[in-house]
Order: sequence, then structure tokens, then C-alpha cells
Amino acid sequence: MITEKEIIDFIETEYWKSNLQSNSDIFKTVRISGDDCYELIEKFSKKYNVDISNYLWYFHHEEEGSWSSFGSFLYKTPDKLVKRIPITPKMLAKFVETKNWEINYPIHNLPEKRKDLILNQILVVTILVLALIGIIINITQ
Repeated sequence: MITEKEIIDFIETEYWKSNLQSNSDIFKTVRISGDDCYELIEKFSKKYNVDISNYLWYFHHEEEGSWSSFGSFLYKTPDKLVKRIPITPKMLAKFVETKNWEINYPIHNLPEKRKDLILNQILVVTILVLALIGIIINITQ
């Protein structure tokens, strides 16, 4: 049987000593976000053979670079559309026992298209087109 202490040791080995307790919100306490959160869950899954196929990241942490996304200033990202659910060492120890990610997520609806990402793509294409026009104008002068 895997103990909560073993889970805490695993997390602190992967990242750093962080005063994690049994009921600590792992991502908040360890102060990781985005891809680091998902990578930790993936490593946990592989190490302890836990099926995480129903893991929904947006209930637990923001996505990588969300703070720098222009589109996210105007449109909510998936993690801002649902109520956050903390993950604790106690929960992870239970998942090791059952070998499954056992969180019953609330019923929720995410938009089919991510307007924040579409806006980011439009912005990048616009900047590239303007840069290309600037280069063409400089070459032809």
C-alpha cells in the first residue's frame, strides 16, 4: 500500500521541498502551473500505474502561458469556465489503490471553439503579414 507520505516524497523529489501535507493543494503548495502540473500527473500515472484517461486538466490548473495570452484577456480559458478542484496527496494515494483517476467532475459545457486561441492566431497572422509587408516595402524602395 502506497502512503500519503510516499506520494509527498515523490512530488518533492520531482520538484522541491514544499511543506506538503496530506490535504494540501499540490499545485498551489508546490507553486507549479501549466505544463508542469500535467507533467507531474503523467509521471505519477506512470510511476504508480494509475489510469488518468479521464483527467480534466482545466479543473485543476491553468494552461501553460495563459497569463501571456492576448485572447485570454477577452475570452475565458477552459480553467476559468469551471470551479477549480484541488488535488491532494491523500487523493493521489487513493488513486494508487484503485489504479484509476476517480474524480467525478461536475457537469459542464466548454465552447466547441476556443475564442481565446482563435484571437491569438489572428493576432499572430496579422503581425506576420504586417512584417512581411514592411519587408517588401523596404526591398522595393
